[in-house]
Amino acid sequence: MSLITNKKARFNYEIGDTYNAGMELFGFEVKSLRKSLGSLEGAYVTVRGNEAFLVNAFIPPFQEKNAFADFDPRRNRKLLLTKKEIKELRDIEKTKGLTIVPISVYNKGRVLKLDLGIGKGKKKFDKRETLKKQTTERETSREFKDR
Repeated sequence: MSLITNKKARFNYEIGDTYNAGMELFGFEVKSLRKSLGSLEGAYVTVRGNEAFLVNAFIPPFQEKNAFADFDPRRNRKLLLTKKEIKELRDIEKTKGLTIVPISVYNKGRVLKLDLGIGKGKKKFDKRETLKKQTTERETSREFKDR
């Protein structure tokens, strides 16, 4: 079950390979995500050295008063990946035209995981095709539902 999703990710990018990663979070951020608060819009993943970071994801504190005084809800969060996966992501990041996009945050037992996708940006006409396909699927499902 997905807690929060990046709805624009599949619209703006053609998603290829996917990866699963853990995240380093504070306790009040975990509680906030479990209540489905937060957003992945505009977020991306970057690799610095031998570490991967989630950049620009908005995760507010669960209770404002329990957070640190200088807490930033858009801070960089370290991702927990294997060395092999980090090396693959570093190589992908260097490739022109590809980005590493967070798709969703979900529960796996007691642990929160992040789905990452390798995205290639869609052109404007590709986005129009996606919208047309979605509307036709919606209309056909409505027709079959009415019968």
